[in-house]
Amino acid sequence: MPRFRYVARERNGARTEGEIEASDRRAAVRQLQNAGRVPIAVVESASSSTPEARSPRRFVFPLSRRTRLRFSTTDLLDFTRELADLLASGMTLSQALHTLARRGREETDHPLIASLRDAINQGHSLSDALAQHPDAFPTFYVSMVRSGEAGGTLADVLQRLAAHYERVREVREKVITALLYPLIVIVMGVGTLIFAVAFVIPRFAVVFETLGDALPLPTRILIGFSNFVVHRGIFVLALVVAAGMAARRALATENGRLWWHRLQLRLPGVRGIVEAAAYAQFARSLATLLSNGVPVLQALGIVEKIIGNTVIAREIHNARERVTDGATISRPLAAGGVFPAVITDILAVGEQSGDVPGALLHIARRYENELDRRIKIFTTLLEPILIVGVAALVGFVAIAMLLAVFDITSGLNL
Repeated sequence: MPRFRYVARERNGARTEGEIEASDRRAAVRQLQNAGRVPIAVVESASSSTPEARSPRRFVFPLSRRTRLRFSTTDLLDFTRELADLLASGMTLSQALHTLARRGREETDHPLIASLRDAINQGHSLSDALAQHPDAFPTFYVSMVRSGEAGGTLADVLQRLAAHYERVREVREKVITALLYPLIVIVMGVGTLIFAVAFVIPRFAVVFETLGDALPLPTRILIGFSNFVVHRGIFVLALVVAAGMAARRALATENGRLWWHRLQLRLPGVRGIVEAAAYAQFARSLATLLSNGVPVLQALGIVEKIIGNTVIAREIHNARERVTDGATISRPLAAGGVFPAVITDILAVGEQSGDVPGALLHIARRYENELDRRIKIFTTLLEPILIVGVAALVGFVAIAMLLAVFDITSGLNL
């Protein structure tokens, strides 16, 4: 029977090398996985073969690291759910990936899924294959898959990942849906105002010129603003676009993001939404990682990278640096003064009872409900404010025009 040299990692992350006997490469990979090891490289022992095969070598992916292939959140969710279902039905990983790569395509395979399939066929682990495409699979996803491979529960982990990303999408959709109506009100109001100022008022201004300085003050202000928009509007638009691009570049820097995220945590109404979303994501993501056997320090490092607010992410980083025993995280989080006492208190209870993931899930549900409440309050207050603001602008235009018309008609009666 052929012998295969391998490089693998144990469940604790330690690197190990050796030789095993198997009928073929796939059987060798399965044998290592059944032993609780994560294969990195598996090649046939070459005592009677070429010198190149005498040492294990990594698989070279058919897609280079420079090839940027992406998955949207919806695509990632669909891929994860379908892969989990196929594996649960008894299909091998290679067969499942081949099925997904061909699904909906007649001539060519999906390039990203085909790359994963080819890597598996060459004896590479799925987590290492996913890690080659960071634009499609975040660190959180890769770490979860690696823990599933180490524990032999890949299908279950994929189901949990699908549930996780389903909740993430639900939260995002709630925020978008809540802000959709106010956004429509703003766009329609501003569009109507611009149309009136740029096209309607200039035509009336010709008629109003006969009154000269006798025009009411609101009408003169409106006509002056209309003339400015017509003759200088293009320069103002260019200035706004340039300022927007400059602001976008500034916010892309570390200091810019930090300033913007700090501002979000100080704005009334917005602060509650940002905090609730961040704490819910922190708790649910950390619970998912810990329940799948990811060490505390590694889990905190992963969660730090996926939290959307830089201020809270920095506090997680500082807490990670303060963790000393590798298990207790409530005191390090409380020391920073950023996380609310309710989070650290519930975490402390979970640490005492030995059920930290359960405590984190309780925190996640609490803040997900809080997020729903905050969004409802914010939109309930925002909608009438926007409506009143737009009505005030439109009303000012109407009053300014009517005052001038009344003056003209009064002069004709005389």
